[in-house]
Amino acid sequence: MTSEQTPTATSVLLIDDHELIRTGLARAFERDPSMTVIGQAGSVAQAMAAYNALRPDVVVTDVQLPDGTGLDIVRAIRQHNQTVGLVILTMHSGDDQIFAAMEAGASAFVGKDAPSREVVSAARHSAISPRTFLCSGLAGAMMRRATDDRPRLSEREQEVLALLAEGLGTGALAGKLYMSESTAKTHIAKIYQKLGATNRAQALVTAMRLGLLSSVNP
Repeated sequence: MTSEQTPTATSVLLIDDHELIRTGLARAFERDPSMTVIGQAGSVAQAMAAYNALRPDVVVTDVQLPDGTGLDIVRAIRQHNQTVGLVILTMHSGDDQIFAAMEAGASAFVGKDAPSREVVSAARHSAISPRTFLCSGLAGAMMRRATDDRPRLSEREQEVLALLAEGLGTGALAGKLYMSESTAKTHIAKIYQKLGATNRAQALVTAMRLGLLSSVNP
């Protein structure tokens, strides 16, 4: 990369817990002179530290990380910055994941089975238009949602449901999601109401039948 290109290059932070994937992505970005990878991270904690230190134009993150999720990163950054590009890269590209990424504030959503050039293209888009959502499967997901009569759980309720499925009690669940026990109980009550359940077992059985837990511990 020439010195003339460096000042205008879009800076990128790559986040994935697999070094091999980060290396492959970095090489893909190296082929585009308008992009430059300025940092890499393998966890939520490392990602937030790198973001605060480097202030990249674009963040490309995997969803599943050792200490949290890429959605945690997207939410944390978007809360304070509306101009940074935020790209979700994941192996699990179902409808629920697409809508979760969009609701979290992501700029783009790309499956890991996509060609690397699509990741670079999504990053370029996110730098230019960070508050629009780019996803090749969005139209189909929206059509399916429009004709789907399943109960609608909010993003937070989905997180609570996932932790219920892992066997966490109310106190542990509240601590995991940084909320009070009373707030956790309110979310659980709403989940039970939406699923027509009176206890955890009924709620989980119904959620499994409806496919609401299909992406938990894949």
